[in-house]
Parts: sequence; structure tokens; C-alpha cells
Amino acid sequence: MRFFKNIMGVMLIAALVGSIAPVQAAQTGVIKGVVKYTGPKPRNPLIRMSQDPKCIELNKGKRVRQEYVVVGEDGGLKNVFVHLKEGVKGKFSPPKKPVILDQKNCLYHPRVQGMMVGQELVAVNSDPTLHNVHSFSKKGNDFNVAQPVQGMKNTFKIKSEEVMLQIKCDVHAWMRGYVGVVPHPFFSVTGGNGTFEIKNVPPGKYVIQVWHEKFGAQTKPIEVKPGGVVEVAFEYNGTEKAELNPGFVLQEVDVSTFSSPTVLMYKK
Repeated sequence: MRFFKNIMGVMLIAALVGSIAPVQAAQTGVIKGVVKYTGPKPRNPLIRMSQDPKCIELNKGKRVRQEYVVVGEDGGLKNVFVHLKEGVKGKFSPPKKPVILDQKNCLYHPRVQGMMVGQELVAVNSDPTLHNVHSFSKKGNDFNVAQPVQGMKNTFKIKSEEVMLQIKCDVHAWMRGYVGVVPHPFFSVTGGNGTFEIKNVPPGKYVIQVWHEKFGAQTKPIEVKPGGVVEVAFEYNGTEKAELNPGFVLQEVDVSTFSSPTVLMYKK
């Protein structure tokens, strides 16, 4: 008799949980959006890798360009970090799964990504050459380590909110990566068509921000309603400029644009 009572109790709890979970899910909303670029056709410079024969070998037969401004056929802007800047309430535990910053073919992969405060960032050297992982932080998320051997990994626990944490390789001047560090899971990065989606957002009023490495940040107020879908659009026209930390200088030679070698500088 006691056995059947226990079984009935378990079934009752399961039924209650099953009935509560969908209600809770229905109370959250979704933010869908797109970031467009309407400016002049971007001319991303070729990357000059002559300083490291290994990098040339790894990219043999390729014309590798910087991905400053990557625009899709419909004008969607790739590699834009999106997050809720204001309005998020409560505390959120960071995922146990780390975020990976891979150095492959003498480039950072991914170029732009997001993570939560307290989460681990793992830098991996997948190349048979020396790399250096150097962060430029205003919020105490500093690290600077050399990775001379293929397969090396270093783990950093990112402790402070920062949009954006900027990372470069001191060995290869063209290598740049950006990590958006926020205290909640409501962030995204635009894909090749410029779209993004943020799920499971509690109802409320927020300020949503987009950030691009060359064009900087824009914000808009939004309101998420229970079970609703909010659609939001941003646009860059190419005249905007981002702020970079001191020392974070980009240096390339665009051999497709100039008849003689010309150094292009992009800095604060």
C-alpha cells in the first residue's frame, strides 16, 4: 500500500512540474533583430603575413583579408555583439562550459563572441607557430601569455563586465579578437546575414545595445511582453567610429588598393 502511495506521490509531483514548466516558458519573450550596413562598399585590406613563413604556409593559395566590415547580400552586418545593457534584474550563474578562443591559420576564431562574468575563457593555439594572447582591458580582465607550442591551452577566468574585451597577438600584428563580457545570458552575435536572436527574456523594459569593432555602439529601448516576440533593427552608415583601448592598433597593407606598399593605421 505504501509503495502505491509513493508512486502516486511521484506521479503527482511530475504532473505539477509538467504543468508549471510550460507556463514559465510562456512568460518569457524573444528578441529578434537585424543589423544593417548602408555605407559605401567595404574594402577590407589583405593581411600581410610575410613576417611569419608558417602563417604563409598555413594559408597557401588564399588571399586572406581582415574582416573589419563583413556585409551580406542583403546588407546584413556580421560580427556585431548584441546584449541587454539595461533593465536586467536578478543574478545569473555563469555556465560551467568555457568559451574557446582558437588561434588557427594565424587568425582568431571566432573574431567576435560573448560570455558571462565568471565564465572561463580558454585560449588554444592550433598552429605550429608561436602565438601570444594579450588582452587590453579597462576592467581588470588582463592577461598576456605566450603560446610557443601547437596545442597549448591557457585558461582565464573573466571576472568583470566589459563590452568589449579586446585581444591581440603581439607576434602577429593582424590578429584581433573581441569578447563581450556581461553578467547575464541575454546576448548574441550577428551572423552572415546580420540577424540575431535572444531567447528566454523575462518580461520588462530594457535598453538593447549593438557593438561593432569599427563602428562602435548603438542603443534602443525595447519592451518584452510575456510570450511575445520583439523585433528590432539597427543601421550603420559607415561614418561611425568605435573607441579602442590605447595600444590596440591595427596595421595592414592593402596591396589591392595602392600601387605602392602603404601602411593603414586604425587606432583610437
